[in-house]
Amino acid sequence: MIHDKKIIVVMPAYNAEATLRQTYSEVDRSFVDEVILVDDASADRTAELARELGIETIVHLENKGYGANQKTCYRAALDHGADVVIMLHPDYQYTPKLLVAMASMVAVGEYDAVLGSRILTEGALKGGMPLYKYIANRALTLFQNTLLSKKLSEYHTGYRAFSRRVLESLPLNENSNDFVFDNQMLAQIAYFGFSIGEISCPTKYFEEASSIGFRRSLVYGLGVLETSILYRLNKWGLLRSRIFNAAGARLNPEKPGENHP
Repeated sequence: MIHDKKIIVVMPAYNAEATLRQTYSEVDRSFVDEVILVDDASADRTAELARELGIETIVHLENKGYGANQKTCYRAALDHGADVVIMLHPDYQYTPKLLVAMASMVAVGEYDAVLGSRILTEGALKGGMPLYKYIANRALTLFQNTLLSKKLSEYHTGYRAFSRRVLESLPLNENSNDFVFDNQMLAQIAYFGFSIGEISCPTKYFEEASSIGFRRSLVYGLGVLETSILYRLNKWGLLRSRIFNAAGARLNPEKPGENHP
């Protein structure tokens, strides 16, 4: 716990057997109360290894997508009584050593959400981020900052901490089950007036680290543009989108997954 807040780390996993042990070994369990892994029908031993390591493990019986994986992660964390939830990828691309710092920023009530930014320092390119992804990151971030009236260093990191209130309030079930879920969620956080903080985070790109290819990146980028435009049109009252509807479908914490040992 931190400041009497229950801290739960969630790991959305897909074929993470090669990196899971190293990632989990660096999670500071003196502050982190629980770790929950959701395996999205991996073809390797991700789920088996997670259970061997003593990690609470939920398995999707079929591959549902990165966004659907996160929905299951957050439902499970809420069901387990989390006050602060941090999403940590089990591919060791982001260092677990920042978990306590990120959780603390939320636990003390300073921010509703905290992002581990790869851009605040020179970490992205030094860590091996492909140049085309870096350029796309900067261009999309500029576009989003303009339309969302924010000043974030990036919107595309997968290292994130959230308060319970954020996860219970947002209509997350209206979001995509694919990669653009991440971006829709940040747009919702901004739309409904929650605060967002950032912390500098080094990153690593290597063979075992998960990464989407050029085609999927292009689809994601188009989804980001669409989300930003929808945000602005909804703010102007010219459109009413389900993802920005306060009455939209929220997570149901009573159903954390399909196969829960």
